[in-house]
Amino acid sequence: MSAECSSYLNADKVLVSGFSCPRAGGDARAVFCCGFQDVKYCCDDPHSFFPYEHSYMWWLSVGALVGLSIAAVVLFAFIITVCVLCYLFISTKPRSKLDTGLSLQTAGKPT
Repeated sequence: MSAECSSYLNADKVLVSGFSCPRAGGDARAVFCCGFQDVKYCCDDPHSFFPYEHSYMWWLSVGALVGLSIAAVVLFAFIITVCVLCYLFISTKPRSKLDTGLSLQTAGKPT
C-alpha cells in the first residue's frame, strides 16, 4: 500500500515536487500522505495533523494544569481573605447607636 503526495508550495513559496509514501530510507509504516497545503509528509496515521511527536502536547497540558492550579489557589485565597475581612468588619462593629452629641428637639409652636 502506498500514497502519492502531490506537489505543493511551502510557506516560503518554493515548489516542492510530489513524492510517494513510504519514502526511500524513511519509515516503512508511513504509507499515508498527511499534512496541509503548505507542508506534506508521510505518516502512519491518516488522521494525523502534525508531523511532530505528540509528547510535546503532554508538556503543554501539564503546564496548563499547573497554571490553572496556581490560579485556583490564588482565587481561593482571595475569596477566603475577603470573607474573613468581612466577618471581622461586621463582628467588630459597635452594637449600640453612637451618640452624635446633638440633641434633637421637636419643633414647637412659635410664640
